Amino acid sequence: MTGLLLLAVEEEDIGTGPIGLLIVLLMLVVTFFLIRNMSGRLKRLPREFPDERTPEQRAKDELKDDPKA
Repeated sequence: MTGLLLLAVEEEDIGTGPIGLLIVLLMLVVTFFLIRNMSGRLKRLPREFPDERTPEQRAKDELKDDPKA
């Protein structure tokens, strides 16, 4: 894309400043849409996921967490 911009204008007419500004603005727009998409996906996730452990695994984990045992 920048190659097309450079072909359209002479090298003396445009400096690195406007091209850098264009790149930064494009990155800001892409970042905005990325954050918007990610927050939408996070809102669709359930607050808690179901516990997929078996009752034996849960009992074993509870014994590990119990400081009295």
